[in-house]
Amino acid sequence: MQPRDRLVFPLDVPDLETARVWIDRLAGEVGVLKVGLELFTAAGPDAVRAVHASGAKCFLDLKLHDISATMASAVRAAARLGVEYLTVHAVAAPAALTAVRDAADGSKTRLLAVTVLTSLDADELTAIGLAGPPAAAVERLARLAVRHGIDGLVCSPEECAALRRSLADDVLLVVPGIRPAGSERGDQARVATPGRARREGADLLVVGRPIRHADDPVAAARAIVAEIAEANA
Repeated sequence: MQPRDRLVFPLDVPDLETARVWIDRLAGEVGVLKVGLELFTAAGPDAVRAVHASGAKCFLDLKLHDISATMASAVRAAARLGVEYLTVHAVAAPAALTAVRDAADGSKTRLLAVTVLTSLDADELTAIGLAGPPAAAVERLARLAVRHGIDGLVCSPEECAALRRSLADDVLLVVPGIRPAGSERGDQARVATPGRARREGADLLVVGRPIRHADDPVAAARAIVAEIAEANA
């Protein structure tokens, strides 16, 4: 995997017209463009098609969590669109995880289980009944997902190194909360620089605001790719 293929840029915009501006600007700089809930709700499959037309891979970040049959049907629909990556929630539990694995079988779509959102800290986990440090919840949910055949995990930089040590090498680790040195945290509670995340085992790095809000987004993306390449060396 080339360094640029490890960089994921989220198309967190309200409409397809705005998304196309970012696709045209960054498709040659990042390997993966992420379509999330906001854009997919506004534009639907056309957003995925726009990403594919640019030559980039599409990461469809819908964080599916429903009954098993509904999740499996959604996975089959995403697979027909040809998305490279699709997120589901690990807390959907074993039956649903098995169902989505079976639904994706034979397709190019790789399933990623969301463990604990990077915006959550220990106090918020306690509030929803997941007492204990985030790392403990991440570990439990990660093992559950992998045991039921999910291809990879979404985790914060703080849990990345421990998961890489404890899981097989072919389990993908996708890490949001990436902030180059000097960047603001925004709504991310658990963050790391691109170099640190890659050295600790992250396969894909999701970087949004530090690129989107940069004076020169292309230069910002190139700098992150260079840092990933240096960490690979």
